[in-house]
Amino acid sequence: AVVSTQSGHYGRGMPTLEKICGDLVPDTTHSDFRLWLTSYPSPAFPIPILQNGVKMTNEPPKGLKMNLVRSYLADPICDSEFFNSCKQPQSFKKLLFGLCFFHATVQERRQFGPLGWNIPYEFNETDLRISVQQLHMFLNQYEELPIDAVSYLTGECNYGGRVTDSHDRRVIIGILENYYNHDIVKDPDYKFSESGKYYAPKDGEYDSYLEYIKSLPILAKPEVFNMHANADITKDQKETNMLFDSILQTEGTGGGGGSGDKDEMLYEVSGGIIAKLPKSFDTEAALRKYPTAYKQSMNTVLVQEMGRFNVLLDCVRASLINLQKAIKGLVVMSQELEEVSHAVIIGKIPELWMSKSYPSLKPLGSYVNDLIQRLNFLQDWYDDGVPNVFWLSGFYFTQAFITGVKQNYARKYTIPIDTLSFDYDVMSEDIDTSKPPDDGAYVNGLFVDGARWCREKNTFAESTPNVLFDTMPMIWMRPMKKLDIPDAPIYWCPVYKTSERRGVLSTTGHSTNFVIDMRLSSDKPEMHWVLRGLALLCQLDD
Repeated sequence: AVVSTQSGHYGRGMPTLEKICGDLVPDTTHSDFRLWLTSYPSPAFPIPILQNGVKMTNEPPKGLKMNLVRSYLADPICDSEFFNSCKQPQSFKKLLFGLCFFHATVQERRQFGPLGWNIPYEFNETDLRISVQQLHMFLNQYEELPIDAVSYLTGECNYGGRVTDSHDRRVIIGILENYYNHDIVKDPDYKFSESGKYYAPKDGEYDSYLEYIKSLPILAKPEVFNMHANADITKDQKETNMLFDSILQTEGTGGGGGSGDKDEMLYEVSGGIIAKLPKSFDTEAALRKYPTAYKQSMNTVLVQEMGRFNVLLDCVRASLINLQKAIKGLVVMSQELEEVSHAVIIGKIPELWMSKSYPSLKPLGSYVNDLIQRLNFLQDWYDDGVPNVFWLSGFYFTQAFITGVKQNYARKYTIPIDTLSFDYDVMSEDIDTSKPPDDGAYVNGLFVDGARWCREKNTFAESTPNVLFDTMPMIWMRPMKKLDIPDAPIYWCPVYKTSERRGVLSTTGHSTNFVIDMRLSSDKPEMHWVLRGLALLCQLDD
């Protein structure tokens, strides 16, 4: 008898399943009994079942070339009757190759991390199979090429149905436009990339397509995915970081022969961090100095930010003090403190802190320095008044500041706030910042990921070779009515708090990572930068 349990990654019933499997005894179990479990990789899946079972994995081939080979060897493409039965054979074979190339591209982009996708989606053979069958069906039913119909079904439904991030939806539609269009059928010289190595072969037999695929380079360069050559560096760094993280996870948390040295180091590091931390903000004094005012929303922003950072400060300080007491034997070393000590030893931010913190991917030392800079930013604001230039990266809840800027403008000119948006002017380096702008706010502290900002042309430009990030000049955020924003060649550039880009919706309805889309000038088509993965970051990982 065979029992099959699917979708174990959802986690429901896994504890019960673990108990059932634990109670199975060979002497009382039928020799023909088999339990078949399917699941995506998931921390919820019981470890004992993995240890006692035979594991099988089904993953897409690594590399664009092997991905294309697998697609052409899979059903229904490998079926000669299906392959040759379309009423528009030339169009079908061209678009079929474009579809398989699209399938390989969306999977291979995952290796570039957030530059490829904000969320690494699990596209699979089922998505390709249904798209191929729909393409075959539509070409048989219509005399003209139904590009719009098959593009919608493929990009918005079959593949797009998995895509939950709005910026990733732009990416998948942009990728599909390169391979599902009239030019791929009508233009014999249509290429998929600037190098000209990748294209849809001319009409031929099934084996001719396999021969062409086998002639492709084993390693595909980033230009195939419409990405800059620097993306290879990002990919290699991602793989290296994954390797080191895996090694660090194997580091034991328990004491050993050198536990005395480890405790001494822990005590010294925690003491150093405690000494650096300033005292918590006096929010009552801040509220008296900066009371809630109708025409100055920044007062409320300051007091709220102080309150949020106080919660984080108290958590960091209390955990380190208790850790020192536990090292001395004055309190019990709880599981929570054990996790803090392990994180400090390997130079990571403890999960206890992250539960109270703003998003950050920095190592422990850089995180502490960054936290102190943010606290100093608020302290200078309290001491010297509202700053002329705001450090956008220094806010805990950036959306509150953005709303405050809009609110000041709306109340000043008696305009409904929901009719307002921002126009963004990137300022030159010699701009006078001795006084704030009449409306809006100057902001700085952003970094360009996936391109660079050309100071001479005041627009985005391709990245400098081997330089992954560029410092963004100061930006003037100017509130204005949505209808009054001038038309110009622009790129809606997303701003994220960390390079991870992906986040979850908080209780306020905002993403924990995404901040805002900035409307910035561009001399290239918007889709060029979309496929490059261009974004602005509030902080780097170092």
